[in-house]
Amino acid sequence: MVTHSKFGTAMSSSCLESNMRLQYRYKTFTSKSQYQMVLTTLHKLQESGFYWSAITGKEANAMLASEATGTFLLRDSSDNRHLFTLSVKTALGTKNLRIQCDSSSFFLQTEPKNVNSVPHFDCVLKLVHFYMPQSLKGNTRSGNIFYIYSGGEKIPLELIRPLSCSLSTLQHLCRKTVNGHLDISSKREQLPHPLKEFLQEYDAPI
Repeated sequence: MVTHSKFGTAMSSSCLESNMRLQYRYKTFTSKSQYQMVLTTLHKLQESGFYWSAITGKEANAMLASEATGTFLLRDSSDNRHLFTLSVKTALGTKNLRIQCDSSSFFLQTEPKNVNSVPHFDCVLKLVHFYMPQSLKGNTRSGNIFYIYSGGEKIPLELIRPLSCSLSTLQHLCRKTVNGHLDISSKREQLPHPLKEFLQEYDAPI
């Protein structure tokens, strides 16, 4: 279970194109727009460098065991009802948070009565970025602290550093840097069209 300290929201922790299919997963989509949202997100995840695809929860736990608190990765969910899982190293070990998907957004798993109050995003990378500390995003705004409740313990949810599964190109590293500077991003319309397209293909700073 995850809670937001400011709003008191409680959350539980408890077919694509042939060359883009999530392994071992066949999902019926509610609409073409939902299909496109998942497909676009999957393309971005594969560009991210920290999407580990079909590894199991046990494998994720083993890889994060020796990492510093706040290290995280994204992977396919082992639960057939979900597509993705966020695995994060906490002060009390690795925790696996399922990411739910509705007709138009992704959000951390929650009880049905709390669905509307949980932050929703049209991309998993935007979800991850939202839960990262404000100081890492160049924002000094305070008051947004998140917690995981597991085994009766209250654990801070810290997403500090993604665990890479592949090396990023220099182009991709530069793109992430540009995405992390709002003053630059706001001037994208002045950029050459090929460069704008390159930035739009991956619009996350992580």
